[in-house]
Amino acid sequence: MQLETKIYQKGNNLKIGRLLKETVKDLFSSHFLAKQLATRDIKSQYRQSYLGIIWAFITPITSAFVWIFLNLTGTIELSDTGVPYPVYAFSGTLIWSIIKESINSPTMATNAARGIMTKINFPKEALILSGIYKLLFNSAIKSGLLVIIIFAFGIGFHWSLVLFPFTIIAAVIFGTTLGLFITPIGLIYNDVAKIISMGLNLLMYLTPVVYIIPKRGFMKTAMELNPFTPIILTARDLALGNSPEYLTYFGFIILASLSLFFVGLMFYRISIPIIVERLNA
Repeated sequence: MQLETKIYQKGNNLKIGRLLKETVKDLFSSHFLAKQLATRDIKSQYRQSYLGIIWAFITPITSAFVWIFLNLTGTIELSDTGVPYPVYAFSGTLIWSIIKESINSPTMATNAARGIMTKINFPKEALILSGIYKLLFNSAIKSGLLVIIIFAFGIGFHWSLVLFPFTIIAAVIFGTTLGLFITPIGLIYNDVAKIISMGLNLLMYLTPVVYIIPKRGFMKTAMELNPFTPIILTARDLALGNSPEYLTYFGFIILASLSLFFVGLMFYRISIPIIVERLNA
């Protein structure tokens, strides 16, 4: 019996248009799987914890409490924020924690599914979408606490508060987009996760999270150029009923994030299966 002979030649089969189409198709078709993964992870996350859902508040509350304590005791002197400082500090740390979790989400989701990725063929975009669902769930809980604090300190309801959830969604997309480009490198080198964590802790002090932008000097320039700044300030302004000062910059960052999100997904789609297979070899 004569065997069939196939000749393989080197060629460039990577077509961006086709790759983008397949990526978007798999992103939307994996909705059900992503929902199931997110539901499983959320239930597992809170079922195996004694404090349960309270852990969603602990990080922003503890971060804000440190600065509130330092401000009240006079250890540090901060410029007037225009609103009660506890509200200002908690809103900033809450939004920052959402962005930080969003950046780490793709790496954590991929690491958790690394075992099944080499055994089961499924759209890898489901992992990213699942992470977004979990982030939105946790963010909704945190935002609910922020609303309670806003009313507790007498700021009350403003119509701009209705738009606040959209800025949280924007923050999640922004952070996830950054995470998509970091994940492939982070899976190969464990040091990357530590560097990112350290870098974000330092970057927080170059972002108006717990204090306002200075009126002059290097910090003013650094904060105004920082792409995290318009997200933090716009979300906080809408929550507290202030007029967004960096709305144009915010719009530019979000449009860029949406475009880069699909570029990041294509990068993720190509690189992750190869990296995971090599790591499990």
